[in-house]
Amino acid sequence: MPTRSPKAPPSTTADFKARLREAGLRATAPRVAVLRVLETRSAPMSHAEVFEALAEDDWDRATIWRNLTDLAEASILRRTDVDHVWRFELLDADHKDATHPHFVCTACGIVECVDDIEVSVQRRAKVPRAVRRREVEVQLRGVCDDCA
Repeated sequence: MPTRSPKAPPSTTADFKARLREAGLRATAPRVAVLRVLETRSAPMSHAEVFEALAEDDWDRATIWRNLTDLAEASILRRTDVDHVWRFELLDADHKDATHPHFVCTACGIVECVDDIEVSVQRRAKVPRAVRRREVEVQLRGVCDDCA
């Protein structure tokens, strides 16, 4: 899994705890651990991938799942359905509503964030409200460079 390029210095435990409290959540050790793992990744992770990354901490799968869903409901994480698997990524504290497309390789299944392109959706008179409100997810599918 690719790691996140260093846009800003890594968050401290205190930063994560403050962000959790601002969202009205308790700052528990599993929540902080989940945020720390997701901060280091440049692509959304599945529940299984987060669980595997935290295997040394000995939390059960249900604890990790509950924390992922709680963090998504609090708008700290974005939850995206990629091929019927929920994937989670940390939202930037300053840009909670920013969206970007994801590239899904149809050969190997890797999922990558595509931050450096703009996808435009033409709004017509009869489109669902979600499109008008820009509450949509964009996924690009194809074969990645490694599989080509």
